[in-house]
Amino acid sequence: MFIKTLFDKRACEDKLRTGWGLSFLVDNRFIFDTGEKGEWLMENMDRLGVRPGDIEAAVISHDHWDHWGGLWDLLGARKGLKVYCCSRFGEEFKAKAKGLGAELTENDDFVQIHKKIYLTGQIDGSFKNAYIAEQSMVIKTSNGVSLFTGCAHPGIVRILETVKNRFSGEDIYAVIGGFHLMHESAGAIKAVVEKFRELGVKNVFPTHCSGDEAEEAFKNVYGRRFGKVIVGQTLEI
Repeated sequence: MFIKTLFDKRACEDKLRTGWGLSFLVDNRFIFDTGEKGEWLMENMDRLGVRPGDIEAAVISHDHWDHWGGLWDLLGARKGLKVYCCSRFGEEFKAKAKGLGAELTENDDFVQIHKKIYLTGQIDGSFKNAYIAEQSMVIKTSNGVSLFTGCAHPGIVRILETVKNRFSGEDIYAVIGGFHLMHESAGAIKAVVEKFRELGVKNVFPTHCSGDEAEEAFKNVYGRRFGKVIVGQTLEI
């Protein structure tokens, strides 16, 4: 299965927009998060040959502007789009999505949305001492299980362990997305890297809120199995 990065902080060419937040296109049909700004997401989609009409569903990891910012323009271009969120997203988000014609599904439990694609359901987390609900996406292929995270506010290790328990016996082929380690100490980052190795994660692609120090720590341990997330590039999992 192929994953194309539609939005993130690095790009393969200057004409592609970059910024805060992230957005991945799965199998040319499913979008996981939409970055910080609709205009920029739509520009990148156009430049990368992605047609809004081909998108079947959008998964929003959590209720923060840099993960749903592009959704509103996408809904304007793709009427009736199915959107997966968690029940404890804010009422403002839900009302706006419905008002723009989204087919909103509030999902709290582990669910399969495609023959190879799953959602973890709502996992409780916190941000700046306030509660936040977050879900992650899991894709199962012949290579194993790959986990996609928005910001990992519940804790990247906790999310990874949840997925590992659900897919007992399966290899964790890759973990891709925001690990939320940018404000953590070197010791805490080292412990996370070691836990990834202990849990058998084969490939890592930390980006967004993972932080430069964490990215370097993963790179030092994983070597060729460390990858950068770059707008415009496609990853096969």
